[in-house]
Amino acid sequence: MSAADRAGQPALPEDLIDVSHVVTAYYAVQPDPDDVDQQVAFGTSGHRGSSLTGSFNEAHILATTQAIVDHRRAAGIDGPLFLGRDTHALSEPAWTTALEVLVAGGVTVLVDSRDGYTPTPAISHAILTANRGKDLTAKGTGLADGIVVTPSHNPPSDGGFKYNPPHGGPADTDVTSVIADAANAHLRDGLRQVRRTPFARARAAATDHDYLAAYVTDLPSVVDLQRIRDVGVQIGADPMGGAAVHYWGEIGERHGLDLTVVNPLVDPTWRFMTLDKDGRIRMDCSSPAAMASLVAQRDRYDIATGNDADSDRHGIVTPDAGLMNPNHYLAVAIQYLHGGARPGWSSRRIGKTLVSSSMIDRVAADLGMDLWEVPVGFKWFVPGLLDGSVGFGGEESAGASFLRHDGSVWTTDKDGIILALLASEILATTGRSPSEHYADLVARHGEPAYARVDAPAAREQKAALKALTPAAVTADSVAGEAITAKLTEAPGNGAAIGGLKVTTESAWFAARPSGTEDVYKIYAESFRGPEHLAQVQADAKAVVDAALGG
Repeated sequence: MSAADRAGQPALPEDLIDVSHVVTAYYAVQPDPDDVDQQVAFGTSGHRGSSLTGSFNEAHILATTQAIVDHRRAAGIDGPLFLGRDTHALSEPAWTTALEVLVAGGVTVLVDSRDGYTPTPAISHAILTANRGKDLTAKGTGLADGIVVTPSHNPPSDGGFKYNPPHGGPADTDVTSVIADAANAHLRDGLRQVRRTPFARARAAATDHDYLAAYVTDLPSVVDLQRIRDVGVQIGADPMGGAAVHYWGEIGERHGLDLTVVNPLVDPTWRFMTLDKDGRIRMDCSSPAAMASLVAQRDRYDIATGNDADSDRHGIVTPDAGLMNPNHYLAVAIQYLHGGARPGWSSRRIGKTLVSSSMIDRVAADLGMDLWEVPVGFKWFVPGLLDGSVGFGGEESAGASFLRHDGSVWTTDKDGIILALLASEILATTGRSPSEHYADLVARHGEPAYARVDAPAAREQKAALKALTPAAVTADSVAGEAITAKLTEAPGNGAAIGGLKVTTESAWFAARPSGTEDVYKIYAESFRGPEHLAQVQADAKAVVDAALGG
């Protein structure tokens, strides 16, 4: 039986990485700077790769960190840098390397006072707290920024490195392209311009910061923990071996919640995981296969939740429905928050990525709210969350954040912890689970069928797809319905999609090139059921292939 055939089943010894081999390769393998697959490349969530393939090694982190030091100097960012890491095997080595370069560059670095792991939202929260009341565009005013060493939900052999500027959210391409170009120049130059300090000296120079206490203490400002406590919601929180492992226990204890940390283990092999749908170990809390062990325990808790390795994503498990589709939960969260649960919000806008379910569109219309539809990537929500004009921003891949009770910013990066806690607040406040609320939405708006599939595409075809214009689409209908819009720019902010979205009265599809594989992704949804969805998917491939000249 192949690994893929064991999807949802516990990992076996042959599925596990050799941690020593992965870590040794981080130091021993020298990437080829002329090989595009071994260069520094920032996607929507930073630079990611594996030490075993030459795509994430010490040289990358030396070069990238030096590039960040140089960027900070050029941008006039002279405040502290918050540095955190998750539980992947490559995260501590990369964190160590980064600290050596940052200190050598004269940066004041704040590291975890408990020498523990730091979720992405705790870094964003720390940056925004430090910068509260400051002009984020002013140079030399002590602005803080941050780095999170994490490949998020990626397999155990991978490493990741992402930069969060003073606004606290993911860096935009105007920053990441500069950093990546400078890092690759350092690689080609043999790292001769990279300065580093011996680790012992660098660690002694770093400043301790209690990320956990600062974040956990502040949680009542964004989620109604008192209501959860008073009702006595039984919560099962699974950190999935990730950075939130100590946060969840502290949340339960400090706020008096009936909360069980379902799996308190940290193991860089993730041997306790069930295999994802492709037979690999992956900490994807939106995947029924990866979440199979928690779903099997759904009757033990009123609400069970999972987080990926850096805790920026959420998975919601209820006794009545099992693991909720992320799109379904986003719609429920929006209905609840904007439907009266947050009277302190003045925001009239709801943020969604253009590949998220159009159930959100219908909920927004029902609430009389403006829909802010942006390209894929959480960075697009940063301005709206920062100024409080957007109450909630979410994407179909189970990443979201929302404002504090008073309508001010909480985080500008994804926060899987508050989304997990919100599920318990919904149950405590309404007496019904989020999945029961979704059934209400279906009864009111119809039931969508949603799926994502991949289609093969060479590098040149992916580039062509990214550069498409609406005029390239000659079709006038999809799955028997007239096309109502052909979009290569997001309607919410006019930013390039980097692909194509086509809509009809009851369906839509979007096609985007993969950043890591020779495929393009087709997202599609239909309110006319699975059979119509299949037609939409088939027509989508035909439309895209025709536009690409295939």
